Amino acid sequence: MSAQDNLKVDEENIAAWNAHDVERSVAIFPDDVTWHDVGSPQPFKGKDAVRQYIQGWFTAFPDMKITVKNRVITEDQLASEVEFTGTNTGLLELAPGAPAIPATGKKINGKGTYFVRFKNGKPVEVHTYPDAAGMMMQLGLMPMPGA
Repeated sequence: MSAQDNLKVDEENIAAWNAHDVERSVAIFPDDVTWHDVGSPQPFKGKDAVRQYIQGWFTAFPDMKITVKNRVITEDQLASEVEFTGTNTGLLELAPGAPAIPATGKKINGKGTYFVRFKNGKPVEVHTYPDAAGMMMQLGLMPMPGA
């Protein structure tokens, strides 16, 4: 596929996240997708696991909005830098098996990066790197540097 095709897939996924439409997002992935998140010791394998991962973000931050700041795209890969905002009004589950964190009611301005590998026009592997430490500091769950 072309870089332009991969950009369209990524833009559709960002639009799905900003609409908080889990099924719309999951629909772009093949059944055997693998999603690695820096905060989880095990990858999320398959659409059901990816669905739970995405829903976890929407539960924790129901008003979440993502803005793409930078992208690098080739015929089979994409790298993106994003900023996201949201208010933590739901349970925050960082990884399977980790204790859920009660809602803090605080707003965040987060940052992160993600990398996608495409095969036959589908995003088959995703690696996400949200700034969890920055997010935890803004939620009041970690001390701010110098505090």
